[in-house]
Amino acid sequence: MTKYYKESELIINPDGSIYHLKLKPENLADNIIVVGDPQRVSLVSKYFDKIEWKGQNREIITHTGSVAGKRITVLSSGMGTDNMDIVIHELDALVNIDLTTRKRKKRLKSLNIIRLGTTGAIQPDIPLNTFILAEYGLGLDGLLYFYKNENNLLDNDIADQFIQHSNWPDSLPKPYVARASEELINKLGKNFLKGLTVTSPGFYGPQGRSIRIGLAFPELNKLIETFEYKGKKITNFEMETSALYGLSKFLGHNALTICVAIANRTLGQHNPNYNEKMEELIQILLERI
Repeated sequence: MTKYYKESELIINPDGSIYHLKLKPENLADNIIVVGDPQRVSLVSKYFDKIEWKGQNREIITHTGSVAGKRITVLSSGMGTDNMDIVIHELDALVNIDLTTRKRKKRLKSLNIIRLGTTGAIQPDIPLNTFILAEYGLGLDGLLYFYKNENNLLDNDIADQFIQHSNWPDSLPKPYVARASEELINKLGKNFLKGLTVTSPGFYGPQGRSIRIGLAFPELNKLIETFEYKGKKITNFEMETSALYGLSKFLGHNALTICVAIANRTLGQHNPNYNEKMEELIQILLERI
């Protein structure tokens, strides 16, 4: 029997749209660009040949249109893995659950979800404005442990080696690792720097920043910088990728993160004027999509 999703578990608005995203299935394209900053949505959609739909709910702004005949949705997720938990589940529900009957569809659809963001490089040899593709997301947030890893879709060997390398404290959530979509890497990843991306559950302490509160794990950034797995190093910090990759794998979607390095944490550098590089990255990705 097909599972029925209760009203309290899958919340649908009175107009038939999904609760947080406030989207209906017809508003969504199969190719989706996810951005953290709501203002970045229009930065992407201004390059669309046409925009067919616009909507907004809370910090989530959505534009759907097309480029060279390819239908694309761009939406803002806000910051953090908690927001990504909402976004990925509701995107999946829009295409794989009948919102009228509240039952899973017999034929499931796979979405292409590309996160476009900013990041802080962790290696001293990565210049500002580098485009970094996350082959893997190393999550320090603990989110995926609330879900069953039924088909061993996480890369436990990398996580275990990082835990050993860092002598990871039991007081913090156990790290996990999820891989990007090989299909999207091959399609979109040409000439981008590739590596391991650390996803932190915060911007300050979890990324080694101490403003007025001392750090419980002050050596974390140095241990991140020196970790290596089969020749791959950790390239950067951000706040969404591990959840995006893990949840997408669990639900059968393709996911990829590509970011502009607007800071180098090891060297203490920051570029506040990164909009030009972001627009360059947007145009590259739209052309490749």
